[in-house]
Amino acid sequence: MSAIRRIAPTLGAFTLASGALFLGTGSAHAAPAVVSAAPAGVTSSCSQSFLPLPDPVCQPGAYNPSVTQSTIGSTICVSGWTSTVRPPTSYTNPLKVQQIAAYGYSDTSTADYEEDHLVPLELGGAPRDPKNLWPEPRYSTGGKTAGNKDTVENKLKTAVCNHQVTLDAARSAIASDWTTALAAVGLS
Repeated sequence: MSAIRRIAPTLGAFTLASGALFLGTGSAHAAPAVVSAAPAGVTSSCSQSFLPLPDPVCQPGAYNPSVTQSTIGSTICVSGWTSTVRPPTSYTNPLKVQQIAAYGYSDTSTADYEEDHLVPLELGGAPRDPKNLWPEPRYSTGGKTAGNKDTVENKLKTAVCNHQVTLDAARSAIASDWTTALAAVGLS
């Protein structure tokens, strides 16, 4: 598939008037009974212009209220903990389809996207909140891939668990811009 077709801009997409992000809290486990075409917190049209980041109007990020600086030793810093809160594909796949449409991606193959948490589970992101989940292209956008974000997530989690960086600083940095998050907290 041509790169132009994959990243063609969406007509009528939102532009962000403010650079500020709002990080709401989301339920750690509650799922909406029905996922609508525009889930709560997701507008009906999201802009691809922010790639490799999500549209901050559609996905501002959300936190798991069970994960705080004082609980990291019993949550995110425990090996395998994220698998206890990761939502099933029966939840994320339908959401991915709806969000691919909301972003107006011309490539609608779900295999070409990772339904990713903006604030990762590894840093206590809300597992099921649509404000924290988005269809991240697996292909390169601006020289960055979903795999690059995974590396950043792992480095931030290690720094938080080693008490080199606070949980709040790591979350804020990755939610603002995962491509600069390591530098923002003083890591390389």
